[in-house]
Amino acid sequence: MILGAITGDIIGSVYEFNNIKTTDFPLFGKDTCFTDDSVLTVATMENLLSDKKNYTFYYQTYARKYPDSGYGGRFGI
Repeated sequence: MILGAITGDIIGSVYEFNNIKTTDFPLFGKDTCFTDDSVLTVATMENLLSDKKNYTFYYQTYARKYPDSGYGGRFGI
């Protein structure tokens, strides 16, 4: 399930602000990349698998490691 979420994030990364009305598009183009959604999904997964159970720690750790992933203006690192 995690791989599906990340795959969808990468494929849709180039269409986030440009909605398309077709299913005829390349899945992995040259401009596709992971976004903050993927970063925080992995951070959530690691938190759930850890003994720490500290979302703040994992979100901040991953966000600092990938600071240019497209976080919203209200997301504080």
